[in-house]
Amino acid sequence: MGRYHFALFLLFMFLIPLISNGAMAAGTVDGSEQWGYVEVRPKAHMFWWYYKSPQRTQDPNNPWPIILWLQGGPEVGPLDTFLKPRNSTWLQKADLLFVDNPVGTGYSFVEDDSLFAKTDEEAPADLVTLLISLFNSDEVLQKSPLYVVAESYGGKWAVLLGLSALKAIEAETLKLNLKGIVLGDTWLSPEDFVFSWAPLLKDVSRLDNKGVEKAKNLTQNIKQQIDQGEYEAATNSYFELEEVIDAYSNSLDFYNFLLDSALDPLSTTTVELSQKVKSKRNSRYLASLRSVPGGEADLNTLMNGVLKEKLKIIPEDVQWGGQAGSVFMAHAEEFMKPRINEVDELLAKGVNVTIYSGQADLICSTKGTEAWVAKLKWEGIQTFLSLNRSPLYCGGEKGTKGFTKSLRNLHFYWILNAGHYVDELLAKGVNVTNYSGQAGRPTDFFKHEQKSIVLWG
Repeated sequence: MGRYHFALFLLFMFLIPLISNGAMAAGTVDGSEQWGYVEVRPKAHMFWWYYKSPQRTQDPNNPWPIILWLQGGPEVGPLDTFLKPRNSTWLQKADLLFVDNPVGTGYSFVEDDSLFAKTDEEAPADLVTLLISLFNSDEVLQKSPLYVVAESYGGKWAVLLGLSALKAIEAETLKLNLKGIVLGDTWLSPEDFVFSWAPLLKDVSRLDNKGVEKAKNLTQNIKQQIDQGEYEAATNSYFELEEVIDAYSNSLDFYNFLLDSALDPLSTTTVELSQKVKSKRNSRYLASLRSVPGGEADLNTLMNGVLKEKLKIIPEDVQWGGQAGSVFMAHAEEFMKPRINEVDELLAKGVNVTIYSGQADLICSTKGTEAWVAKLKWEGIQTFLSLNRSPLYCGGEKGTKGFTKSLRNLHFYWILNAGHYVDELLAKGVNVTNYSGQAGRPTDFFKHEQKSIVLWG
């Protein structure tokens, strides 16, 4: 979108009260976008932004889906960071609901530092409050199947949100059609991930024997601390492990172990936020809030400049991402806790759980993901693990793009040539499909009831 057209767009902005419980929201004249704040707790304000797909249909037999993105979603939105239309947006296949979660990230904010969510359970509870505010008063939204999609640390909140939402739905306090949880390169079992790092990096020649030995000593410390419930100590040991890997790998990129961190904008743009954190080294999960893939325009300048002006409802003293460092510090006790049991609960309740993993991701490595999946106690897990994988292809392009296998409501996708932010790569593809050797028919990444939908390309 050029500067002239964007200026015209701003002229047609107006504020409207959309939520009846006291929360104010705004939107575009044509109704294609709505955004606002929900006060999820006194003085704790959560920001949301809803995009309605121009392809949305009103077929009652095939209701249009909504994707709730909890963690960024690089390159899935309708515009790039130069405000130009993005042809590969996931908006072509679903409505998109972005939420700055937990309070303190993005445009979300608290009026008192004591109000940051301090546990993994508190953040999803705030999200349920937001969903009640948005969905209970809108029959159109209630009819749409909702898929919760999250990456990295957001996956822990997605799993807990799924369980909290189901409980609220059963209690009839939330009117929502939850259809699935999607976990991309998700920090579900920190122990399994940190144990995967040293052998993986040794195999790809980024660590020597001395580096492996030092890393393994620290991972043993982390395991002992987790076993004893010393989670904050485990978080501190995690920082030490990152420093060892960084030193012995010559600053490898934790998002893509085939790169140096200096070659990846997703790593080089984390410095500003990490300087705000009291610990020696901030988690790369919340640090990536200021990152922009592909060397695009500066995200911090964009969000605190022209977009803040467009939205009009952001308080003057609120800076996008301004409280992110404090959010991480509030979660220091939670950071190293596993959430495998909660995935088991979702599977047992029949919720569709889709897992995808980028081949070159280190921080949430495929090796670590496979390890925690193997620990599931779901009654179908042994059958699932014994299944053969099917290859993935990308439109008419040659070459294998990944692999997948599914059993009932559990689906796993291995995405080749991708790092931590798989959706960035997927957004550039077209109709990634799985051709089963038996059926010979395409099966798409996300399944909506008996129909398949592709969320990119």
